[in-house]
Amino acid sequence: MKRPIYFSTETHFIYLFLIAFSILAFQSCKSDKKENAEEIIEVIEDNAIEIVTEVMDFQMPDEITSGWNTFKYFNRSKETHFFLLNKYPEGKFIKDAEKEVGPVFQKGMDLLNEGKTEEGFAEFGKLPEWFSKIVFVGGSGLISPGLMGETTIKLDPGYYLVECYVKMANGVFHNSMGMVKELIVLNENSNNSPPNPTVNVIISSENGIINKEVLSKGEQVFAVKFQDQIVHENFTGHDVNLVKLDDNADIDALEKWMNWVDPKGLITPSPEGVTFLGGVNDMPAGNMGYFKVNLDPGKYALISEVPNTSEKNMLKLFEVLDE
Repeated sequence: MKRPIYFSTETHFIYLFLIAFSILAFQSCKSDKKENAEEIIEVIEDNAIEIVTEVMDFQMPDEITSGWNTFKYFNRSKETHFFLLNKYPEGKFIKDAEKEVGPVFQKGMDLLNEGKTEEGFAEFGKLPEWFSKIVFVGGSGLISPGLMGETTIKLDPGYYLVECYVKMANGVFHNSMGMVKELIVLNENSNNSPPNPTVNVIISSENGIINKEVLSKGEQVFAVKFQDQIVHENFTGHDVNLVKLDDNADIDALEKWMNWVDPKGLITPSPEGVTFLGGVNDMPAGNMGYFKVNLDPGKYALISEVPNTSEKNMLKLFEVLDE
């Protein structure tokens, strides 16, 4: 995972690739927001923060309290999405990114699109040092169209960007189409507590995804502990996504799709027979996140957004029985 205070010099520039996607998003056109406040976003009765995506947008508050916060993410669009929170270092904002990153980002992407991978990633090594101080602090897992995912994470005060970098059918990243939003986390604490888990999951680079409970149908709260965090071959840290599998689901296709650097990875449409139900996005080592879901009887998987999930034990299949 991209952890500023944990970065090594050798891995400085590779984190910048995904972060850089957010830079041009603020220069792109955004969907008109609804005038009706009830149709936009509000903090609802159970203290959850509502986020709505209707096209390529995040309809949500501009400011929230720090501490534990539960996010209910309603994907009302026709594509699979997630939200990821990036905490920016003090004194750095989107205007700094536009000035210092835009030209380098464009040249690097042009080279990658031409198939010049080595040269493209070398360009990202020219990005400013302060990018190594950006922290990915969690968010939802992947959410299929028409569904809602509920995720609880702890946030420190500061300036954040909220983004999604799933790809459109033409290969354009969602954050380049407007799926980036500034978020201020205030010094005022929410005084919320994390939920009580019914399922405990540990994820690490060494042991993969580990959980020992036999899962039953009905409402479940997953606690996800990030025992460590590393940079994988696709320049991302590991996360946990819950997937419901139909009888026609192709596990090999799902594994390949979870690797965004593959031209057909993390792109619309998502694999046939697969429904994404949320999870917990990238977090630094030692952090804990939670997600709530109602499990129907059937086949499921916990999977991370990294290459070669089976080899890394980051694909865990299980079945929920009708009992």
